[in-house]
Amino acid sequence: MRRKECLAMILAGGQGSRLGVLTKTLAKPAVPFGGKYRLIDFTLSNCYNSGFDTVGVLTQYQPLELHSYIGIGSPWDLDRNDGGVYILPPFLQQKGGEWYKGTANAIWQNASFIDQFSPDYLLVLSGDHIYKMDYSYMLEFHKQTEADATISVVEVPWNEAPRFGIMNTDKDSRITEFEEKPLQPKNNLASMGVYIFNWKVLRAYLQDDDNNGSSGHDFGKNVIPLMFKNGQKMMAYSFAGYWKDVGTLESLWQANMDLLSDKPKLDLYERDWPIYSVNPQAAPQLISAEAKLNKSLVSLGCMVLGEVENSVLFSGIYVGAGAVVKDSVILPGTKICSGAVVERAIVGQQAVIGAGCHIGDRKKSEITVVAEKTIVPENSVVAGGRVVE
Repeated sequence: MRRKECLAMILAGGQGSRLGVLTKTLAKPAVPFGGKYRLIDFTLSNCYNSGFDTVGVLTQYQPLELHSYIGIGSPWDLDRNDGGVYILPPFLQQKGGEWYKGTANAIWQNASFIDQFSPDYLLVLSGDHIYKMDYSYMLEFHKQTEADATISVVEVPWNEAPRFGIMNTDKDSRITEFEEKPLQPKNNLASMGVYIFNWKVLRAYLQDDDNNGSSGHDFGKNVIPLMFKNGQKMMAYSFAGYWKDVGTLESLWQANMDLLSDKPKLDLYERDWPIYSVNPQAAPQLISAEAKLNKSLVSLGCMVLGEVENSVLFSGIYVGAGAVVKDSVILPGTKICSGAVVERAIVGQQAVIGAGCHIGDRKKSEITVVAEKTIVPENSVVAGGRVVE
């Protein structure tokens, strides 16, 4: 293998249990987003756009669709002889097929893979966050500050800070305290799950962590706090752009709604930093003369005969005559029959909403969810906030 200065490793094995039925048979990084993307498209595209051409993708939970989607990495220009994308499920690694026991253990189980490239630095990423970021600037910051570890941080709303690892820093951005999901955070600088480590330093900590039977083998809970305790130089790299951890149904729905703004904070139309994806083989969209379409994203293969407002429609959606879709996210292959009403909802892939149904309620804050391949009988009424399977 040719030597690489920095290797990227994407943690993509998460179950995403808080997304409920949407991840029942699907790894969280493979969850559809924004009309044509999967969550992992953002991290893979960031790697390519940042100039990182060697990427390991560590998978575990429900990996088959994610493996098929990534393939050999062609959409992200990662189908290369020298580098490229590598799918790294746990059953292909050492110790007779042992499952990854945590984020740190996942990297440790792939230490021999990393060693083949003799990197000076390791970029560790999450595969299920929505953002655009040039990792090359973060790497330069890491080198200039001579850090052992650099953690990218972003300001989050104060009420959400207890969900994250919080970094307290001095005036030079050196981390002076690390709090993992504090009940009363001292600031709102949250870890983005984007790390750069000196590989030799990290490797030693991962080996010690693997030998520690009481460890949870997690970066945020175990390895990073230990590095800090032992006096390793740890820096915080501030990120000021759009970033979303879509860990709940409400946050996933809101992130899709954010795209419908006249000036969205996440610009999917930016030519200098495109987000690449696997494009579906689908016919052009058809919008009938009787259809009403307002403030919505409508992907290829859609047939809209009814009304769509403030919604995101993925590929292959059918909206029948007289049907109404408002404030909703409709995942690929779904059929919404004539006269049905869908409001403030997420409808899973290949579901069928029968004629005359009423799904959800715009007046309620809760999101109604219909599981994939669910057939909702004609004239059914599903109150806001329910999950239909």
